[in-house]
Amino acid sequence: MRTSVVTIKPNGYFCTDCAVRGFAVCSSLDAAELRAFEHLGRRVHFATGETVFSEEDITTSFYNLLEGVMRLYKLLPDGRRQIVGFALPGDFLGMNISGRHNFSGDAIGAVTVCQFAKAPFGRFIEDRPHLLRRINEMTIRELSQARDHMVLLGRRSADEKVATFLLGWRERLFSLEGLSNTVPLPMSRQDIADYLGLTIETVSRTFTKLERHGAIEILHGGISLRDPARVEALAAA
Repeated sequence: MRTSVVTIKPNGYFCTDCAVRGFAVCSSLDAAELRAFEHLGRRVHFATGETVFSEEDITTSFYNLLEGVMRLYKLLPDGRRQIVGFALPGDFLGMNISGRHNFSGDAIGAVTVCQFAKAPFGRFIEDRPHLLRRINEMTIRELSQARDHMVLLGRRSADEKVATFLLGWRERLFSLEGLSNTVPLPMSRQDIADYLGLTIETVSRTFTKLERHGAIEILHGGISLRDPARVEALAAA
């Protein structure tokens, strides 16, 4: 069930001030288009654990993630949760063919999105093929990530899955924070388990094993890659 959120109207907020504009969906717009675009959206804040959108709800809005991290997941018929991805600032969420959300999105920590009503946004892109191309580029990237995730869920060991996840997450953070061997993990061990198709006990044992072998160091809120080559070798196995 959707919980209450605090919204901030766009008064005093300009797209040109947006920290993620350079790699978000609006990066293809010129200055005049941005002035029109910023009137379409409103900033909405979600607290830790709040639902941004729910699976099977009718799509009424699209979301550009500005700050924070979101977990994207589906609930299986037996009640288990399969996390299909984690959204980072710059990701554009909510577009689909069916007209209903294909998965749910929750806030991991505090989250800020730029929310666009579906109908006005659709009218805005009608005569802007460059914006549509940008949306298509982001969709293709998401499909590529989905294929990689399917392979990850296949016949790979727990060590290989965890190593691949850590390197993939570090790569995704690169555009936001630059390349670093210190990798923040805002998601829980249970989130990682539900993403990798493992149990939380297996994920915890694997982290401990990698640390014991000198490949990583477990930090508060993340990990440090002590031996990146070893982790890369595991991921490539």
